[in-house]
Amino acid sequence: MSLTGPAGLAGPSRRQLTAAALAAVPAALAAPGTARAAGRHYPARTLHIAGDSTAAQKYAGEAPETGWGMALPFFLGHRVTVADHAVNGRSSKSFVDEGRLAAVLSVIRPHDVLLVQFAHNDEKRADPARYTEPWTTYQDHLRLYVEGARARGARPVLATPVERRRFDAAGDAVPTHGDYPAAMRALAAAEGVPLLDVEALSLALWQRLGAEETKTYFNWTATEQDNTHFDPPGAIAVARLVARELLRTRVLAPHDVVRLHDEIPPSWITWPASAP
Repeated sequence: MSLTGPAGLAGPSRRQLTAAALAAVPAALAAPGTARAAGRHYPARTLHIAGDSTAAQKYAGEAPETGWGMALPFFLGHRVTVADHAVNGRSSKSFVDEGRLAAVLSVIRPHDVLLVQFAHNDEKRADPARYTEPWTTYQDHLRLYVEGARARGARPVLATPVERRRFDAAGDAVPTHGDYPAAMRALAAAEGVPLLDVEALSLALWQRLGAEETKTYFNWTATEQDNTHFDPPGAIAVARLVARELLRTRVLAPHDVVRLHDEIPPSWITWPASAP
């Protein structure tokens, strides 16, 4: 189609040109999961979180404890909605055994993202309802999330577990998750799944902040010294790491991620009165 008509005649309108250009786009470029050049061509989608208490929604009676999933929406554009299915105390195994993965998969849609973060409770060797072994049953259960998402046209994403607050006598941040992060990294590589290396990034952040300053990121109160769960500043910091990784791995496009370099006021965090 010519951009200009014969002499004396008007050429095609911008709307006609746009329609013709879209009609000429190969079908392969419109497949689910393929990046488009313009943000308006992305479908609205939901980012589902399957995980444990470090990511979970907290309620008024638990304040100031805050899951990083509560802060993640602050870093995502309006076309990405967060559905936080993470539940306190769950492992990759118990989440499946209780029917929670099946419930997530029943509502997941094509183009959605299933972000999976487990290990804290998989490590509980004394509890057979939750324990998984890193290189066998942990990987076996993670495959259920990967395969379930893919079967529904959604994109699975694995996130290594966020680190606890633990420092040695020399003041160095110490990893606490044993072989679980390495097992997840290996599975992600074998299955071709995007990996958000939250474990490595959070460990580096705690090292940079130091033993004293990290207390202001964890749920340290007058009555509790919690080195696993976060307060609002900590949840915001971890959610920022997650958002950066979603951008780095191209799970989300640049227009899907916002405020990466902005200060997020802790007052933006709110705790609903009770679970629905």
